[in-house]
Amino acid sequence: MTNLDPAKEDPLEKALRVVLAALPQDRAASAEEIAQNVGIMATAFSVDHDHLLRVVEAAVSVTQEISVGLDDPGGHVEWLGDARAHRNWEFWDRYRRYLQDAKLLPPKVVGRLDDSTNEILGHLEDPQRPGPWRRTGLVVGQVQSGKTGNYIGLACKAADAGYKLIVILAGSWDNLRSQTQLRVDEGILGFDTQYQIRYDQDSSAKIGVGVIPGSRWLRVASLTTSAAKGDFKRTTANSTNIPIGDYPVVLVIKKNRSILTNLKKWFEAADKIQTVRPYPFLVIDDEADNASINTRNSETEPSAVNKAIRELMALFERSAYVGYTATPFANIYIDPSDSYGEFGNDLFPESFIESLAAPSNYLGPERVFGLRTADPDEDDVEALPIFREVADYAAWMPDGHKIDWMPPDELPQSLKNAVNSFVLTCAARRARGQEKEHNSMLVHVTRFQRVQDHIADQLKEHVRRLLDRIRDAHSTASTAMLDEFKELWEKDFVTTSSQFPEDAASPLTWEAVRGEIRAALAKIRVHPINGSSKDALEYYENRRTGLSVIAVGGDKLSRGLTLEGLSVSYYLRASKAYDTLLQMGRWFGYRPGYEDLCRLYTTTTLRDAYYEITSANDELRREFEEMSLIGATPRDFGLRVRASPAGLVVTAPNKMRRGIKVRLSYSGQLEETTTFDLREDTLTGNFSNLESFVKLLDMGDHDSPIKKPGSVIWQRVSPDAIIEGFLSGYIADKRAHRVRPALISKYIQGCVPYDELTDWTVCLVGRSDRPRSAEVAGHKIAPITRNPFPDRPDRSRYTIRRVLSPKDESVDLDDDQERRARDQTRKAAAATGKTKKDGTPLDPQVATGPPLRGVRRPGQALLLIYPLQHPFSVKGGPALPLVVGFAISFPGSEYALETEYVVNEIWAQEHMDLDYDEDEDE
Repeated sequence: MTNLDPAKEDPLEKALRVVLAALPQDRAASAEEIAQNVGIMATAFSVDHDHLLRVVEAAVSVTQEISVGLDDPGGHVEWLGDARAHRNWEFWDRYRRYLQDAKLLPPKVVGRLDDSTNEILGHLEDPQRPGPWRRTGLVVGQVQSGKTGNYIGLACKAADAGYKLIVILAGSWDNLRSQTQLRVDEGILGFDTQYQIRYDQDSSAKIGVGVIPGSRWLRVASLTTSAAKGDFKRTTANSTNIPIGDYPVVLVIKKNRSILTNLKKWFEAADKIQTVRPYPFLVIDDEADNASINTRNSETEPSAVNKAIRELMALFERSAYVGYTATPFANIYIDPSDSYGEFGNDLFPESFIESLAAPSNYLGPERVFGLRTADPDEDDVEALPIFREVADYAAWMPDGHKIDWMPPDELPQSLKNAVNSFVLTCAARRARGQEKEHNSMLVHVTRFQRVQDHIADQLKEHVRRLLDRIRDAHSTASTAMLDEFKELWEKDFVTTSSQFPEDAASPLTWEAVRGEIRAALAKIRVHPINGSSKDALEYYENRRTGLSVIAVGGDKLSRGLTLEGLSVSYYLRASKAYDTLLQMGRWFGYRPGYEDLCRLYTTTTLRDAYYEITSANDELRREFEEMSLIGATPRDFGLRVRASPAGLVVTAPNKMRRGIKVRLSYSGQLEETTTFDLREDTLTGNFSNLESFVKLLDMGDHDSPIKKPGSVIWQRVSPDAIIEGFLSGYIADKRAHRVRPALISKYIQGCVPYDELTDWTVCLVGRSDRPRSAEVAGHKIAPITRNPFPDRPDRSRYTIRRVLSPKDESVDLDDDQERRARDQTRKAAAATGKTKKDGTPLDPQVATGPPLRGVRRPGQALLLIYPLQHPFSVKGGPALPLVVGFAISFPGSEYALETEYVVNEIWAQEHMDLDYDEDEDE
């Protein structure tokens, strides 16, 4: 529900707004309070009672966790607490009321936005503090999760606090810049910049915050407009006569060297007339990992856009930079010490990094692709049943096709099915009373503009034929077509929607959907989105009636551009970089009232890659939360992403530059094998290595082995025995880039001279609830079982979520250590603010994670060895060799020695099929 003018909203929106306003704002509303208010307003506004009740319950049930962050207080003066009490916050108050009353955001989400923007603003410097000062930070949120709304809230508060010049860098293309400017017009300015650019011009162009009841007309101006060609121009700026410094001036510009340079020159010229350099200056960089990164290896000059941003900031005595991204890998790879003289330091977020949590109604990677959590106190997330396999595209759009590829006329059946699904989705939404909402379908299968244009022509012809067939309601063609739609509806949509809760999937009959198909189909348009087409999808122009569009494109659909009402995605574009794939996932976001109608048509290979990315991102998030709890700074935050079994890397090598060779420390970490080579010689070699190691332990001069239920434990084992007896002979899967025995051995050897990692415990882990069917060097054990992920075992490779059982990590702790570890685990869980599904606080009973490893003595380390049942073993079948996995629990190191990790440039060029540039589709 996105009406911009409350006076023209439909009855359901009015009823919802009034009910939400009437419910308690300082506590959770009771079921009785909700039912009473819904009953009154359903009658007053003549809307369906049950529908209104579902919408209200969905809104009030949305929750959002607090943001977490890292910051460096060096040189920073705390200021916001006092300022909140003594300054007027008119821009923010107007935007907050707009979100609640016009956009109808759940109250708890607006509350969290207030909290997170306070955190971010507090990390910046007080604009009233005398200079010079410079702050750089990064805000991380999920793809399509509301980052734009967050930085508009931040800009509102920055304007209230006293920042006089606010520049928003909005991608590299006109369509994204125009879309972002429109959001700024609605959320900050309150007027349409195509008709006026300052608050006091005589115009009736009020929009957004400017038209909410009781809205005040605030002093503000812009030097850019929401028109397609409304980017910054010096001639336009010279004619505006805006008194810089009297009130906030907001600009939305592309990340383009020429435009950034022109803006700098204009400021320099203005400074000669009236001094502007002392004015507090804020840069908000949307998609900060794209174009802003210095991709040159030159030691004398950075890349063009990076240089232009730094020059612009260096022009002002008091400046702040806040980057926003869903994929922070490239930003964290920036060398904090990089400086190019007059350009100043690079854009590494040395002041702070803030991680935003998505609201509970966010349709994100975890819900789309599933997630097996490593936390024993959290449940796994099952994938929603919206994936549809594409396996028939090779003849139409082969992998690796060239720029001159001409797809055959016949569309693959999977794409025809996807279009039919989109027609049914549009019809179903109409039947649910959402006929005026936007509907979008994404087709992203190639990076080449000419191929995209040809596909758009094919789809236009296909949609036209569908419409021609259905126009004559009594024809054989129309009947046959409706039968096709009915079959798809009953086989796919009915069964899928039944797996969603009722508040997310209002039941529909076929008759109700059938009655809307013709109107839904007639409304659909096909639109290419690339450099050779009109960029902007006209969502705003069609906000009263709703736009139904099939958007065909490539890179321009992958960076920031929002497809309103996106329900069906047909996606074939491969990449081997985490950040590229995540940004292409436009299907993430919010789907109120039609989650069950969404579909993702893609290949199993791409689905599995996204599953892996989801897991890696979850690991990165947890690492971030753990470092936040111990008060780490951004410089402390070494990027540590588990090496991908799918062969994925985190970002393009030119964005890593000096970071291609990543250095890491195993200090305070748990390292475990999760991917295994299933070739027989590897399995037998690793098992033979294990037996030799166990014999060595049995004959060693350390403590005798301890028999525990199902397991065998050796204590006082030397580091030499660990390295020479086990690690040196272990054959790791070639894709396990992080858990490399050679790297681990190198780290151990580096720690021993400092009296660290000198006292090892080794545990051969077996099940205590099964017969001991295997023997390892005379010790009978019951092999461990681990399910493959993502539930599709590969005959040549075995991948699991994790090998460790959390309770195993404490087998070598004494009673005092275990008690302290358990207490610290509980404190860490409480500090996150997370709860169980029933709303009760987390209360972990098993010590785990950094709190456990934090109680280890510097010399005390643990090697857990897991003989795993072969994934293809079957009862009564032939005996298959065991798979040997291991986990090492490292104590914290006072010296935190590092070792090299993952890739060098030669490896990257040989193993990655990536487009390193960031140009438009070609």
